[in-house]
Amino acid sequence: MKKTLFAAAVVAAFTFSSCSENTSETTETTVQNTEATQTDAAQATNVVVETPDYGNVAESMKTQISQLVSQYMIMKDALVASDANAAKASANEVLEIAHAMPVATLTGDEKAYAEEKREQVVNSATQIAQANDLEAQRENFEQLSESVFAMAKAFDAADETLYYQHCPMALNNQGAYWLSANEEIRNPYFGEKMLKCGSTEEVYVD
Repeated sequence: MKKTLFAAAVVAAFTFSSCSENTSETTETTVQNTEATQTDAAQATNVVVETPDYGNVAESMKTQISQLVSQYMIMKDALVASDANAAKASANEVLEIAHAMPVATLTGDEKAYAEEKREQVVNSATQIAQANDLEAQRENFEQLSESVFAMAKAFDAADETLYYQHCPMALNNQGAYWLSANEEIRNPYFGEKMLKCGSTEEVYVD
């Protein structure tokens, strides 16, 4: 199926300003201004995560990746809610799904790519599952996000529109990405502290 990629990029200076608002009194105004900026930039196009096209793999592989995406979303929501125990439980589910992927049935470049991304998923999810605090879990979340998004795109395994979003203040102002099934920003790196901090940088439509 033909894939469409587009993004709504936010002006960097304005995004930084909106993300620096930490109080509930300023949140509503920040959100309104951010949404307006996103609308104005809606015609911009961008691809953040470059992937090969392995969309012809067996449905069993696609199904497993689709399940991975769904479980990832549960983990993301747990981090948005600042629930370390729920994030830990979800990370263990991610590990089960990743280990069950029929990567051995693939060949050539497809197999090599799947093995690489699965290893990244396993490494990140293992760290999150073993962490006892939110900060440590969030430190490993971006690599997991990139790997899950890359697999969904490369193997054409998304069952829904995926929004690849970014917060410039995450991870001590290094910036970090996450994946969402909703366009509305819900920041997993800060939770309620800066729930609306971020912008959609790439949208993937299956």
